[in-house]
Amino acid sequence: MRKRFLGMLFSMLLVLTGASGLTACSTIEGAGKDIEKAGSAIKDAARKSQ
Repeated sequence: MRKRFLGMLFSMLLVLTGASGLTACSTIEGAGKDIEKAGSAIKDAARKSQ
């Protein structure tokens, strides 16, 4: 069960990273905001799964 969760979390991280890379951020500040939002989404998913 734990391996499945970690695999799912890793997959979500890859998808979010790829999606943020595909969206054209014109500034470093915009990229930072996207990464922060992705981190928040991962943290929320981890809290919900506990």
